[in-house]
Amino acid sequence: MGKKHKDGKKSKSKKKDQTEYTLVDLSPALTQAARSMRTVLSRNLFESGLYAGQDGVILSLAESDGMTAGGLAQKLGVKAPTMTRTIGRMEAQGFLERKPDAEDARLTKVYLTALGRDSVRAIEMAAAACDRLATLEFSEKEIRNLVRLLKAIDANLQAEALPLEEPDED
Repeated sequence: MGKKHKDGKKSKSKKKDQTEYTLVDLSPALTQAARSMRTVLSRNLFESGLYAGQDGVILSLAESDGMTAGGLAQKLGVKAPTMTRTIGRMEAQGFLERKPDAEDARLTKVYLTALGRDSVRAIEMAAAACDRLATLEFSEKEIRNLVRLLKAIDANLQAEALPLEEPDED
């Protein structure tokens, strides 16, 4: 239990990080945070039989069932062969099924099975638990600012990449 100040309020046991961070700290910190989020989310999803990355496929299909493998790959930012392997694995697990397109038999579309639809709730619960853990002791305002900043970073990175700067020759 934390100590109480004269005003009766408890003091926080965790001290704020007073380190002065700069732009060079951004990539390593963001990369590590993303890895940690992915690790915890994967651990939370393990009981449902899902592996890392499969949650995104299920959530994408829950939003828009009947996508092509290429469409899923593009939406999730992975290469088509990676998505094809993921779909094959998830089909073998019973989460997905592939069917020829009703209008164009040359196309194969991917659909959720009943097991896949039933797993959406487990994914949402696992993600919510991960989010709560990641934002322990954050205020609502800090969470809103963090999400806003992360979305801005993503938008910047999705735009055309800046050319690498050449070192000056003397």
